[in-house]
Amino acid sequence: MQLTAVGLNHQTAPLSIREKLAFAAASLPEAVRNLAQSKAAKEAVILSTCNRTELYCVGETEQIIEWLAQYHNLPAEEIRPYLYTLDNNETIRHAFRVACGLDSMVLGEPQILGQIKDAVRVAQEQESINTNLNALFQKTFAVAKEVRTDTAVGENSVSMASASVKLAEQIFPDIGDLNVLFIGAGEMIELVATYFAAKNPKLITVANRTLPRAQELCDKLGLNAEPCLLTELPDILHEYDVVVSSTASQLPLVGKGMIERALRLRLNMPMFLLDLAVPRDIEAEVGELNDAYLYTVDDMMGIVQNGKEARQKAAAAAEAMVEEKVGEFVRLQQSRQSVPLIRALRDEGERARRQVLENAMKQLAKGASAEEVLERLSIQLTNKLLHSPTQTLNKAGSENSNLVDAVAQIYQLDQHD
Repeated sequence: MQLTAVGLNHQTAPLSIREKLAFAAASLPEAVRNLAQSKAAKEAVILSTCNRTELYCVGETEQIIEWLAQYHNLPAEEIRPYLYTLDNNETIRHAFRVACGLDSMVLGEPQILGQIKDAVRVAQEQESINTNLNALFQKTFAVAKEVRTDTAVGENSVSMASASVKLAEQIFPDIGDLNVLFIGAGEMIELVATYFAAKNPKLITVANRTLPRAQELCDKLGLNAEPCLLTELPDILHEYDVVVSSTASQLPLVGKGMIERALRLRLNMPMFLLDLAVPRDIEAEVGELNDAYLYTVDDMMGIVQNGKEARQKAAAAAEAMVEEKVGEFVRLQQSRQSVPLIRALRDEGERARRQVLENAMKQLAKGASAEEVLERLSIQLTNKLLHSPTQTLNKAGSENSNLVDAVAQIYQLDQHD
């Protein structure tokens, strides 16, 4: 079995498909353990973000696809058109590119590297990762660090967080006049909230399942930030001009009816709603309402293209580095695969040496001359070491030219002598 990857991302699948195949953070440990213990894979790491779900494995591609479909209770044929499957070298290249931000919606964005590290950490905790994937991801982290240090791929990039503010400013000219509500208190919300806080809105509220975590984020933001519980949403939603949501909920937290009521209480003043969760936190039908401007992660594409030319130039340099690093890792893989064969070859040579040496010592003990013993030892050793390759060449004849060429190369022989 070799390295393989099965996945889908924002380029191959719409949000409606991506959310069906996403792994919730709470279920990820059990899922990766299940995959590694199945017939599909010997090792496994599952990366699941708002833009991609990828299964990095040592296993059989088709069985991995079947496992993925079965885990999510979907027919394999329904998801297959959206999936990409990668062989050993392609998996290495893809892992490097993803970690460097070269495959992201926002070219060069740094958040994905942390997400990969989290996925690997979960796999390690579940003992679903061993020699092969551990080597791949340790190299992946080193490559990402080197590429980001030596190229400008991470510069001039518009992150999802900063793009969120720019999108809101297309509807409301001054963020400073607004009340902003964040649903969730995870890493993505913290990033987005930091950008909004820099614009000094009138009020920031963080709604979360637990109050201490919401309070912790409010303390970081400072300003007029206050916490509340998710259960309070129906009663307070109408007070906010901007709503940004990103939780790990498997079901929508904000429904169409909730927004309809909020708009009536706002006397139809517009609301900007940004749903960065996969699966979605806000029902898609909310987008049908007048004065409700609902955007998802897929709607961010146009905004994050700013500075594209400068980033593309840096990306070319990063891609060249990735190719070089892929070659290095493949050669390392090949050398590791040769180690058992090299060890066996040397063991066989040592066995032959010991055998002829024992014979020589016996002859010396019987009184044979040293010259005679050495002559016989050299002949016996030569015969033993050359017996297998000579026998193989005789069997191969001229029909197996690859084998003949390999032996000639190993012994550095000129076949025309």
